[in-house]
Amino acid sequence: MDGLKGLPDAIKAIFHDVNIQTCIVHQIRNSIKYVTSKDSIQFISDLKLIYKSVTKEATLVALKDLQNTWENKYQIVINP
Repeated sequence: MDGLKGLPDAIKAIFHDVNIQTCIVHQIRNSIKYVTSKDSIQFISDLKLIYKSVTKEATLVALKDLQNTWENKYQIVINP
């Protein structure tokens, strides 16, 4: 889903057990709007390491690195 109002309710009315998720592109855009322009290039670079990882292990390492680097400054993005 991409945040369209009413769409999740309409889908759940037909598919009761559906698991609604936000599109990864929308999640990334939503996260980046909270990062200052000064930090955005480095933050995006660190974020790319997560979603471009080839293995689960590499993804978890990149996620932990992102958390360690940015959690104190952008807690709302790292731990919404």
